[in-house]
Amino acid sequence: MSESSFRAPRYWGVWLLIGLLTGVAKLPWWVQVKSAQALGGFLRVVAKRRRKIVDTNLRLCFPEWDEQERQKKVKEVFFHNALGFIEAANAYNSDTESLRKQVTIRGAEHLKAAQAHGRGVLLVGAHYSHLDLGGALVSLVAPVSAIYRPNDNPLMDHYIIKGRMGFMKAVIKRTDMRSIVKALKKNEVVWYPPDQDYGKEHAVYAPFFGVTAATITATSRLVKFNQTQVVMLSYNRDDSGHYHLEFSPAPEQFPSGDDYTDASLINSALEENIRKAPTQYMWTHRRFKNQPDNKKYYQ
Repeated sequence: MSESSFRAPRYWGVWLLIGLLTGVAKLPWWVQVKSAQALGGFLRVVAKRRRKIVDTNLRLCFPEWDEQERQKKVKEVFFHNALGFIEAANAYNSDTESLRKQVTIRGAEHLKAAQAHGRGVLLVGAHYSHLDLGGALVSLVAPVSAIYRPNDNPLMDHYIIKGRMGFMKAVIKRTDMRSIVKALKKNEVVWYPPDQDYGKEHAVYAPFFGVTAATITATSRLVKFNQTQVVMLSYNRDDSGHYHLEFSPAPEQFPSGDDYTDASLINSALEENIRKAPTQYMWTHRRFKNQPDNKKYYQ
């Protein structure tokens, strides 16, 4: 759809949001941070359901945090999510090469070695709050296609896809397995996030931060189907606005041939990376929605 298709009044609020994010992304870093603090604080107050989800996730995954510490971390999660919106606008409207001075890259040799096998690479990562800027940074190392779930708002979906196509080779719907396989057969790098609860179908229950989580088995199935290589990806941001991007080998013994073992290995590797900067992870989704005993963690 063209942008002219989104002139109806029901899209005006989204246009305003896009304009504000684009404008703030052009301002100095400290202004971006202050803006994210304000936006994050606002969202934490008005998005009560999301706040409860974040609080529940942190309570389950970090039982060592007392109430005071956990509420501090909830506040940080909303700040990082708000800053992530601004960072996405930055990624969509910047020359990707100009971002090189803002990132330290480690382990690129693991990605290059995986590509040398000629069977495609699954770049397995998590949903960090600065997801889109992270994608732009990865493109500095190699062309990459990304798996995504369409946004419920058509204009926002259009905005996101158009922005990502400025630095991605392609964006592929997570349900379009044919296109994913096709890309891997061409020896392309495909960013693949197995860290959300996509339902009970094609999933096993494996531990994630010590909590039972429905974990998709597609990661190991794609590897077996095409003998595709797996490389783990993580990135985080320090207080100065500098990014740290790291590629690392797949867990030892992956794939093992057992779905539960494979899911546990991937979850453990993701957890290790998330713990480097835990509040920069997107705790706003219901990671533990489906449970084998129908237990309900979220109200």
